Amino acid sequence: MVKNINSILKEVLARVEPTKEESKQVKNLLKDFLEKLGKRIKSGKINAEVFVGGSFAKSTVIRKDCYDVDVFIRFDKKHKNISDLTKKILKNVKNVSIIHGSRDYFKMKVSKDFFFEVIPVRKIKNPRKAENITDLSYSHVKYIKRKIKSEKILDDIRLAKAFCYGNNCYGAESYVNGFSGYALELLIYYYGGFLKFLRAMTKIKEQKVIDIEKHHKSRKRILMDINAAKIQSPIVLIDPTYKQRNALAALSDETFRAFQKACKKFLKNPTIKAFEIEKIDFEKARRNAKKKNYEFILLEARTKKQEGDIAGSKLLKFHRHLGKEIEKYFEIKSKGFEYNGKKSAKYFFTVKKKPELLIRGPLTSQKEHVKKFKKKYKKVFTKKHKIYAKQKLNFTLKKFLNDWKKKHAQKIKDMAISGLQVF
Repeated sequence: MVKNINSILKEVLARVEPTKEESKQVKNLLKDFLEKLGKRIKSGKINAEVFVGGSFAKSTVIRKDCYDVDVFIRFDKKHKNISDLTKKILKNVKNVSIIHGSRDYFKMKVSKDFFFEVIPVRKIKNPRKAENITDLSYSHVKYIKRKIKSEKILDDIRLAKAFCYGNNCYGAESYVNGFSGYALELLIYYYGGFLKFLRAMTKIKEQKVIDIEKHHKSRKRILMDINAAKIQSPIVLIDPTYKQRNALAALSDETFRAFQKACKKFLKNPTIKAFEIEKIDFEKARRNAKKKNYEFILLEARTKKQEGDIAGSKLLKFHRHLGKEIEKYFEIKSKGFEYNGKKSAKYFFTVKKKPELLIRGPLTSQKEHVKKFKKKYKKVFTKKHKIYAKQKLNFTLKKFLNDWKKKHAQKIKDMAISGLQVF
C-alpha cells in the first residue's frame, strides 16, 4: 500500500508541476511586464512598489489549463483611490479588463491561457490597518517563504492543491466555499505533509481550531476575540500574520464533508483519478434516472453578472433556490451544478413525483377561512384543530418548471438570472 501510494503521488507530481519550459516562459513574461510596470509607476511619480504574490511567488504553483499571475502594486498611504490610480497606470495597455469587487482590480490577457492580475493594495505595517484582505498578501508571501524551505513540503502543497482542485474543493469563492491556496499552504506546513493532512482531516468530527503561531491563549479566547460571523467554518485557521482573521472563514460544512469523503476514499483506495476533475456525466445521470423510472431534467441558467465569483455565486444561489421549489412537489433523488467559469451553469435534477401534496389550511376556529378552504379543496380533514387537504399531483417536473418560469419571471430577474432554458 505504502509503495503504491508513493508511486501514485510521484506520478501526480510529475503531472502537476509546471515544466521547465513553462516556468521559463512565465519568468520571461513576468520580468518584461514588471519592468514596464515599474517604468509607468516611476514616470507617473507614484509612491508604490510592485511585488509578485500567489502561488508563483511561493513556488507552490500547479499546472493548469490557464495560468494567472498575481502582480500587486503596493501603494503608500498618501494615495487615496488606488483602484483608479492603477487604472491610470495601465492606461493604453492592451487587453486589460476591470474586475469589480470590494476593491476593483485588473486582468490583463497575455495569451488565451495566460493572464496577469494586477491588484492594488495598501502598504501597511499593522494588519489591523488593512482595508481589504488583499492588503495582507505581502505578509502572506513573506510568511510562507520564511517558514517553508523544504522541497518535500512544497511538493506536498502542490499535491494538496491538485487534490482539492480535482475534488472541486479548491478556492474560497462563494460558489466553491473551499480551501484557498494560502490556507492549504498553512495546513500542509502545520501537519507536516500531504498524507498526514488527509488523515487528520478524516478525523475531524467537531469544529477544529488551529493556531499555528499560538497568538491566542486558548480556544475559548479565539471564539471570544474573533467576529462570530468569521468562525462558523468547520476549521478555524488563525492567520499567522493577523490573529483576528480566520484563513478558512469561507470553508462551508457542505464542501468540507465532501472533502472528507474524498480523503477517506483516497486513503482506502489510492488512485490517480482522485486528482482529476470529474465533470458531471449528464448522460449517465439521465440513463440512471431512466433505469429507476425517475424523471430527469437538464437546465442551463445564464446571468449577465461579472464572470467568476459574482456570476458563479448568483448561479449557485439560484440552483439552491430552484431545488427548494422542486422539493415542494417532488422527491429529489440526485442533483448537480456545473459552472463553466463564465456566465452560465448547467443544472440537473433527478426526481420522483410525490403521490400527493399535503396542504395546510386554517385553524378550525377560523370559520370564514375554513369556508373558503373547503370551497377550493373538496377532500379535507381535521387534525389537532387545523384543517388540511390532500391534492394529487398530475404534472411532470418539466411542466412544473415551465409553469414556474412564467409565474416567477420577476423573481428570476431579481435573482440576477437572465435566462433559464429547460432541455
